[in-house]
Amino acid sequence: MSIASVNPATGKVIKTFEPMNAAQIEAKIAAAQSGFERNRALDFPTRARSMSAVADLLISQKRELATLATLEMGKTLRQAVAEVEKCAWGCRYYAENAAQQLADERIATDAAESLVRYQPLGVILAIMPWNFPFWQVLRFAAPALMAGNAAMLKHASNVPQCALAIESIFDRSGFPPGTFGTLLIGSAAVEAVIKDPRVRAVTLTGSEPAGRAVAAQAGHEIKKTVLELGGSDPFIVMPSADLAQAAQTAVTARVQNNGQSCIAAKRFIAAAPVAEDFTRRLVERFQALAVGDPMDDSTDVGPLVNEASLKELESQVQRLVAAGGKILTGGRRLDGPGFFYAPTVIADVPPDADIAKEELFGPVAVLFRARDTEEAIRIANSTTFGLGASAWTNDPAERQRFIDALDAGAVFVNGMVKSDPRLPFGGIKASGYGRELSVYGIREFVNIKSVWIGPAQPR
Repeated sequence: MSIASVNPATGKVIKTFEPMNAAQIEAKIAAAQSGFERNRALDFPTRARSMSAVADLLISQKRELATLATLEMGKTLRQAVAEVEKCAWGCRYYAENAAQQLADERIATDAAESLVRYQPLGVILAIMPWNFPFWQVLRFAAPALMAGNAAMLKHASNVPQCALAIESIFDRSGFPPGTFGTLLIGSAAVEAVIKDPRVRAVTLTGSEPAGRAVAAQAGHEIKKTVLELGGSDPFIVMPSADLAQAAQTAVTARVQNNGQSCIAAKRFIAAAPVAEDFTRRLVERFQALAVGDPMDDSTDVGPLVNEASLKELESQVQRLVAAGGKILTGGRRLDGPGFFYAPTVIADVPPDADIAKEELFGPVAVLFRARDTEEAIRIANSTTFGLGASAWTNDPAERQRFIDALDAGAVFVNGMVKSDPRLPFGGIKASGYGRELSVYGIREFVNIKSVWIGPAQPR
């Protein structure tokens, strides 16, 4: 079956690619192994020059790259440009900091000298999703390559042109040939790549079922994995919050990337004294969103990625209503070509309903009301997910309580959950394990080697 690039705004096929055959896959893995052996021998300043070149290429081509992303997965062009710019930031961050992050750590023991040395593992397979087709890849590749590894990308099958564009940038950056390679393959071919002894570890960003499958395959081969899976992030608003700012941020947090982000706010939990006011503000702002052509700079929300995603979201909204939810705005597919869904706000869903705990991947906000801080925390923690959480309060005691009690890999107070190269990124529970970004991300795919050196022996 061919790999197809389909424009979500029109539903029309842009371009198709034939999946790589066994010989082509073997050539890619062999090239990656060769690239690793050469990259690991380079010093940090040399790698940093190549990584800085990646950043420069991203910026010089940002409009072209952003257009590819918009055409293949539907995000607005404005957001796609910002994504490419963020990739360049991430590359520069690791170009500037990797040497310090992986420097030998000397530790006093009974030895004459003892230290911890960080060394690359080898070829790392990255299985990446379509929703941030550049950022998801670069936030893995920048630290992995700066650590001396090589990377192979199995990207989502609906963004093949983005995948090839990333490979082209690394090919022109100065890194050894093969250090970064793209595999145009379907999911059925992934297990054989994981089993290849030259592939030393796997990282996946995607759905919970995909994470389970890949983790099982890699576990059988005794290979390390990092998983960043789904999320159903809570957005909690307490009486002391700035409601206007909270409501405005809530809209951005929910509909960023057309609502298709793992760390998008999805469940909005407002304390009873401010619930009506916050609800009114949220609905007004949702109703003001411009839905349409993602290439148009005036568009706030573009299409969902494909017909299957649109039908899944429609089904989930129907289940929310069946559970007792009331649609305050939206709640329907938009007429015309493409995969557009109206920005939607739903209230009165029982927080313990099964559908209330699922991840909604689209511009749908579900509102809950909490009596107090403890009930807000209970509702927030009631899902199997634990990626991010946002809490809005100006009460110092509430702030500390949320930081301590929310089950999440990241808690943002009076701000929207976002990834930042300087901070670790990842989740707990069914949202995955391991961390990307910061010093913790670059140390995921290295051999943390203990070195013990005894006193010199007399001759």
